[in-house]
Amino acid sequence: MTDTLRPAGTTAAAPPDHPGPRTLKRSIGVVGATLLTLSCVTPASTLFVVVPDLFGSLGTATALTIAIGSLLCIAVAFCYAELGTLVPSAGGEYAMVSTMAGRLAGWLVFVLSLLVVVIVPPVIAMGTADYLAPVVHLDPATAGAGVMLLATLAGLLDLRANAWITGVFLVLEVIAAALVAVLGFAHGERGPGSLVSMQVAGADGHADAVTGMLVVSGLAIALFVTQGFSTAVYLSEELEHPRRNVARTVLATLAVSTAIILVPVVAITLGAADLTELTGGDIGAMVTAWSNSATGTFVSLCVALAIVNAGIVMVIQNSRVLFASARDKAWPEPVNRLFARLGRFGSPWVATLAVGVPGAALCFVNLDTLYGVTGVSVTGMYLLVAVAALLARRTPHRHTPAWRMPLWPALPVLLIIVLTYILTQQETAYLLWTGGIAAAATLYWACYLRPHRDTRWLVSIPEDTDTPRL
Repeated sequence: MTDTLRPAGTTAAAPPDHPGPRTLKRSIGVVGATLLTLSCVTPASTLFVVVPDLFGSLGTATALTIAIGSLLCIAVAFCYAELGTLVPSAGGEYAMVSTMAGRLAGWLVFVLSLLVVVIVPPVIAMGTADYLAPVVHLDPATAGAGVMLLATLAGLLDLRANAWITGVFLVLEVIAAALVAVLGFAHGERGPGSLVSMQVAGADGHADAVTGMLVVSGLAIALFVTQGFSTAVYLSEELEHPRRNVARTVLATLAVSTAIILVPVVAITLGAADLTELTGGDIGAMVTAWSNSATGTFVSLCVALAIVNAGIVMVIQNSRVLFASARDKAWPEPVNRLFARLGRFGSPWVATLAVGVPGAALCFVNLDTLYGVTGVSVTGMYLLVAVAALLARRTPHRHTPAWRMPLWPALPVLLIIVLTYILTQQETAYLLWTGGIAAAATLYWACYLRPHRDTRWLVSIPEDTDTPRL
């Protein structure tokens, strides 16, 4: 038996003593999927929680770094759009990579995605306390745990209901980001040339130069800033007409989220009073200085809602990945049966609890050092997706109805080269942590999954009867 899977659009035959793979209900259109996907990018919480760290290390080069990362993400989005229409599965990256590049590569992508989904939601959730401070003072860990539990309860509901809940929150996010952009541009302290001046405030308060190597190392986090567009492929199994709508959702989400994040970053860079204020990254304080305390409070509350919104969507996304891995027999059978259970609303309720409750517990753990591991994991995951995209047009996938990216195979090849170089510029400790986890996953593959390859890790591709209208 080969470790490269059958053509997309077919499903693996179930063992005689097991029922066929369960599929999720197709219940949302491109608008609902775009709202959910944009909410996973969570532009406001990314802008207010993740970007300040980039300001601290990159100063005026932050906007340039995010812009370069967004350009790279266009090529990544093309890969996701093509693979997502070839393999419309809740397994997302691992289903796509398993189908095109083999089951071991797919398993490693699954492990890298697990690293991301375990680390990111609690880290972002713990930022809630900072933005609720104008109204109430809470312990960051307690507030983060509360957000994770609330997101878990919402994740148990019907996906269509969650699309509208997150859509309302998303509107508030966009308003907050737009307000920051308007205020920043209105209080400009420096010209557009500062965006490429690459300066950061040193320990003595004077300007220090930002090196090109530091910008390259920051690209791993910059890729993470707009990473949420990949949620569209996780939702593809519940998306109506996935052959058409997955590509539309992926590309539209990347375009909108890049604008929502990058424009305020440019405004903040131009409007900060000095390099020390910019490097400090306290965007809430900048907004208050540009306007008044009431406006600062409004923006802070919008950000707090954005973080709740991000938690809901991330729990939804992560539970789908865990559900799909159980359906594809990644674990011992009792565990598979638990994670594959669907609730009354059609959501994988056990898998939802399994990602939400531990996420709440992780809010009481110091996760600051894991930001680097997340950046390495995202870059490695994109690298394997690019390899899969390079293989997507060989026989027997060449004639499968799907959206096809322009400039193939140049874009996947370029991505592979650039992402490999970015990985070589990351800190050794982050590479060792991520590499050690990948090595442990490979050991699990060698000792358990591969010896049972006829009954384990049977990546299934739900059938799609849509008539392609591309």
